[in-house]
Amino acid sequence: MTSTASTSLLFQPLRVGAWTLPHRVVMAPLTRNRAPGQLPNALMATYYAQRADPRDGAALIISEATPVCPQGHGYADTPGLHAPEQVQAWRAVTDAVHAAGGLIVAQLWHVGRISHTALQPGGQAPVAPSAVRAQAKTYLIETVDGQRVGRFVEVSQPRALRLDELPGIVQAYAQAARNALDAGFDGVEVHAANGYLLDQFLRRGSNHRTDAYGGPIEHRARLLLEVIQAVAEAIGPDRVGLRLSPVTPANDAWDDEPQPLFEYVVRQLAPMGLAYLHIIEGQTGGARDFQQGAQPFDYAALRRAYRDAGGRGAWMVNNGYDRALAEQALAQGADLVAFGRPFISNPDLTRRLREGLPLAEPDRRTFYGGGPTGYTDYPRAP
Repeated sequence: MTSTASTSLLFQPLRVGAWTLPHRVVMAPLTRNRAPGQLPNALMATYYAQRADPRDGAALIISEATPVCPQGHGYADTPGLHAPEQVQAWRAVTDAVHAAGGLIVAQLWHVGRISHTALQPGGQAPVAPSAVRAQAKTYLIETVDGQRVGRFVEVSQPRALRLDELPGIVQAYAQAARNALDAGFDGVEVHAANGYLLDQFLRRGSNHRTDAYGGPIEHRARLLLEVIQAVAEAIGPDRVGLRLSPVTPANDAWDDEPQPLFEYVVRQLAPMGLAYLHIIEGQTGGARDFQQGAQPFDYAALRRAYRDAGGRGAWMVNNGYDRALAEQALAQGADLVAFGRPFISNPDLTRRLREGLPLAEPDRRTFYGGGPTGYTDYPRAP
């Protein structure tokens, strides 16, 4: 270890909720569409185990987004966490991660309107806060001449969730959290980012409701806060994280006043005692300086709002980070840094960052679907 690495905050231990992390490098959730039949498998266990040794890999792995109920699926070959056989299959993955010395949390997901009738139970319409179709695409895999072929298609027209259906959504998240612990996960991260269901309820662009879950900020945030409270009660708040993306346009996400919206959300979360908040800065997978509306989003003010309201959970930042930018963020008050795509092609990412080794570039053609190629065949640095 170099002298600069030994003094860098990036490589210092930190207590986060129920866990003690040996450093601050987190593996972000990455959808890879390699779970046929919605079941985790041996290939996935290998993939996660390759990145699990905290000496050269992640201090904490956040799993790929994992639907909490059949209705929550929106992409082909994504693993669920709602059926007994899925819980059992995930056990092989979590056992492999733990055998490598790692920690892993399950990212709990409901896609809402970002789905297709081909992926919904009974071919029904996807659900959403309001019957507003997203300008977005999803990923289907079809069998053509005996071969499984993936393609991106426009999402289907959704229907608005009825008021009496919302308690069931809340309970689906809580049960999935219990299932996660039964499957051997060390905790969960609730996915409320990137234009999926909980994010759809937060934003005016997708939430046109006039009942207690629409209209003013307090109403639009209600479902998210109910879900977090239920999940925290189910497994303990010190094993729960939450992902937010205040200004990303991903999946047609849009709100004309993101600053007051998300400051309200984090102030309400502050007393809940969560392990961490995971904040995507800018456009998911794109420009860090992306903004919606006339004013740039103030992430420092968001963190202050959380801390001033008593929030003590770790503050995790994400989007386009390298070592220098990560160290700058930690010096300015962040606690953890999540790396996504670099972990695809660098299973030993932490070692490479610590020793200043070059990073391998991932093959974008193998991101979604397929087998070992571009998944488990990236080598470690010599």
